[in-house]
Amino acid sequence: MNLTNAERAEVLTQALPYIKRYNGEIVVVKYGGNAMINEQLKQQVMEDIVLLWLIGVKVVLVHGGGPEINDLMDRLGKKPEFVDGLRVTDKETVDIVQMVLAGKVNKTLVNLLEMKGGKAMGISGMDGCLIEAEIKDERLGYVGKVTNVNIEPITDLLEKGYIPVVSTIGCDKEGNAYNINGDTAAAYIAGALGAERLIMMTDIDGILRDRHDPSTLIPEVTISDIKNLCDEGVISGGMIPKVDCCVEAIHKGVKNVIIMDGRVPHSILMEILTDEGAGTMVSE
Repeated sequence: MNLTNAERAEVLTQALPYIKRYNGEIVVVKYGGNAMINEQLKQQVMEDIVLLWLIGVKVVLVHGGGPEINDLMDRLGKKPEFVDGLRVTDKETVDIVQMVLAGKVNKTLVNLLEMKGGKAMGISGMDGCLIEAEIKDERLGYVGKVTNVNIEPITDLLEKGYIPVVSTIGCDKEGNAYNINGDTAAAYIAGALGAERLIMMTDIDGILRDRHDPSTLIPEVTISDIKNLCDEGVISGGMIPKVDCCVEAIHKGVKNVIIMDGRVPHSILMEILTDEGAGTMVSE
């Protein structure tokens, strides 16, 4: 799209109230899915995060990496297993998860943010016992239930001007590593930070009245609306645990949570810097 200089100036002027509003505020972005697989989208997401960081937003990037984990397991001849949508994680699998998330994926994202002009530092939930966990369900092996968040590693990085990039591996006091659901980890981290906003980047537009029709997007819901939508079957299947994480985040002190389609270019900027926003906002 070709804009004149005057149009460019107008766009920036319209963004000014939002820049002022979010300057110095903490925004947690949960990143994964197709927005992570598609290289062009990945570049745009990193650009958006650096832009927000440059205008004074304290961005915390919490990431998953399921497809990358599946890819390495496949190359190692290990077949992924799932129970109720959660990855069965034996000792060998948790080692793979740790290698992929805390290693390759985390450092790739840090490098991209640095290349875009940001200042980023990668950590895992094991660093500084950031995410303490215990076994969630014996059937799942080393899949963790979050028991505590020690937020200081993230706040220290924010104070020093970094974009923290967090991989969702937890640990216990016996030194065991745990695979933590990315949405759950993001909710707990955002809550512990008292974040202004948690942005959940997904593969759908948000909460839809008809999941086959994007025009039925519900732009805003409250916690009390959610129960009714679940009873009506509007929120069902894989959306239920995602919405549960939104509610958890709000109960823990996050102002509001956005469920948005991470496949839409610059959706983060549309949400933070425009009237229209993007996706569905969940609030108290």
